[in-house]
Amino acid sequence: MEPEVQQKNKTDLVFQPQLARIERILPQISGHRLFQLKLINEEAAEQFSHLCGQFIELTVIGVGEAPISISSPPSRPGTIEICVRKAGVVTSALFKLHPGDQVAIRGPFGNGFPLDELKGKDVMLIAGGLGLAPLRSLLLSILDDRASFKDLVLMYGSRNPNDILFKYELLGMMNRTDIKYFFSVDSDDEGIWKQYVGVVTGLFERIEVNPETTFCALCGPPIMYRFVIQELKKKKIPMDQIFVSLERMMKCGVGKCGHCTIGKYYCCTDGPVFRYSDILDIKEAV
Repeated sequence: MEPEVQQKNKTDLVFQPQLARIERILPQISGHRLFQLKLINEEAAEQFSHLCGQFIELTVIGVGEAPISISSPPSRPGTIEICVRKAGVVTSALFKLHPGDQVAIRGPFGNGFPLDELKGKDVMLIAGGLGLAPLRSLLLSILDDRASFKDLVLMYGSRNPNDILFKYELLGMMNRTDIKYFFSVDSDDEGIWKQYVGVVTGLFERIEVNPETTFCALCGPPIMYRFVIQELKKKKIPMDQIFVSLERMMKCGVGKCGHCTIGKYYCCTDGPVFRYSDILDIKEAV
């Protein structure tokens, strides 16, 4: 079965770079920042709508363009949030900008998580490292419409306590009783971590799921997927109820450059979100 393409109706405006102003820059962990952007053109701003898991192509004017996941939920329009790791020429140039400076964006592009399909179901979100950035869009969308979903579980693994992305935002949610949190760190040299120490797959021993009603969304390092999916198989989660975000080697965003090919698919157009049952036979996928 082909991946379900859930993109909104697109106009030429989507493919043309649109100027956006940087409204705020919020520091995250070392080398990571959350940028809040607003489109300047009113028509472009009104037309912009995205799905959880989609991405934009961001241009630092005079430097270049890079694909970056949208971290803000569709339920909170008006501001586009992107969590960026300083990792190359474009992102390094972005980190030199300030609120009030302008960038350009194209998009949104790609295939998103099937939010409507998840309604009325138990939802498990599993993130590793920066993988929480695109899953944040899905997490906040569910919390903004909490009554439409059953049990909600967030499993998040990071290298150490200092590498927890959106730390204070997550702490602010911990008073909620309508979400279950399971956090892990690979190591805790300072001995300050009160929860699980070990890889994120170790958290599965602490949870019980109903495989008939549970849908899972994964995003993190590629090596994480293989072991997480093994744990989900042990929990007897059907493969068509698992969605993975494969954000790798994307460049043009429209399936023309071929950088993001996996098997017969392009990550930028057929993905980055895939139903796992569609790609389980593609060796290079996970």
